[in-house]
Amino acid sequence: MSTENLPQSPEQPPRKPRVAVVFGGRSSEHGISVVTAGAVLKAIDRTKYDVLPIGITREGRWALTADEPDRMAITDRRTPEVEDVAESGEGGVVLPLDPGNREVVVSEPGSVPKALGEVDVVFPVLHGPYGEDGTLQGLLELSGVPYVGAGVLASAVGQDKEYMKRVFTSFGLQVGPYVVIRPREWERDESAARRKIVDFAGEHGWPLFVKPARAGSSIGITKVDDLSGLDEAIAEAQRHDPKILVEAAVVGREIECGVLEFEDGPRASVPAEIPPPDAHAYYDFEAKYIDSTPGIVPAPLTPEETAEVQRLAVEAFEAASCEGLVRADFFLTDEGFVINEINTLPGFTPISMYPQMWQASGIGYPELVDRLIQAALRRSTGLR
Repeated sequence: MSTENLPQSPEQPPRKPRVAVVFGGRSSEHGISVVTAGAVLKAIDRTKYDVLPIGITREGRWALTADEPDRMAITDRRTPEVEDVAESGEGGVVLPLDPGNREVVVSEPGSVPKALGEVDVVFPVLHGPYGEDGTLQGLLELSGVPYVGAGVLASAVGQDKEYMKRVFTSFGLQVGPYVVIRPREWERDESAARRKIVDFAGEHGWPLFVKPARAGSSIGITKVDDLSGLDEAIAEAQRHDPKILVEAAVVGREIECGVLEFEDGPRASVPAEIPPPDAHAYYDFEAKYIDSTPGIVPAPLTPEETAEVQRLAVEAFEAASCEGLVRADFFLTDEGFVINEINTLPGFTPISMYPQMWQASGIGYPELVDRLIQAALRRSTGLR
């Protein structure tokens, strides 16, 4: 029988890649992570990707959240919580650990788990411990799901400021003077640990910056002008991390540079300069996110200085075996550039410096999000 006149079934359109935007988390940077997620959710091209927003509460529960980016903004100087946008207070999202199964489900108590479909790539926008430090990246490696950003090793190095500096010096990058107080040192002999810091101040002078060794967004950092403020600064840093880092003040201009992974390798953006904020002792959390102290983009540098900081930013990216994106922070001193740190998941709201630097380099926020997703999809899973 001829089939020429039989009705033809319409072709199914190809399935769009599914992006899970994961945010929130157990760190002190929970709120700013939610704000970042709102910006990313707004920017993702919905004609090109399906999107699944997944929040992690401060207690560590994974929750399906409403796809409502406008609810994820700073309001009345208050950052939002995952609970503000979670669709349910019960159950949780489960990501399977079988690399052959990318089906995400919602598990509700007393109910049959509900399938949410497969995830093709995870866009993590978590900052700090349990998100930016390699722990989430390790989970995703076990699950066989591609993800945006650095792998396990680079994430761990980028989170721990001590080992970050050790990696940089081993690759010939110049870092400022610092001393580390580990938890066992403090527990064994507080007086000896305190003397270690005082001796460091005697060698390098006041002020000092006392900070958690494994935190970000300038949370837990105190500028200490003399001995009287030291104990309070140590206690504040230890509230966020039992391991603390003490840095000597570096006299110089604060310069930042973005690095982005292209198909032919990493490239640097135009740099930016962070001027001293008028109402703050330094570029702290409130200056960054609440008062939105503006940076200068591009930084007023000579062509030679611009080329040099771009070269050093890419070198730092490669030294730590990074992928996807990095913001590299420097001081420009009389002796040249001193690298302060890298951020493997930098502030990523549209007003954050990383997107602003790429905007000035010709890549707008939606294109930047798309390039990061595409870079993650290109990479195969496995050891990175």
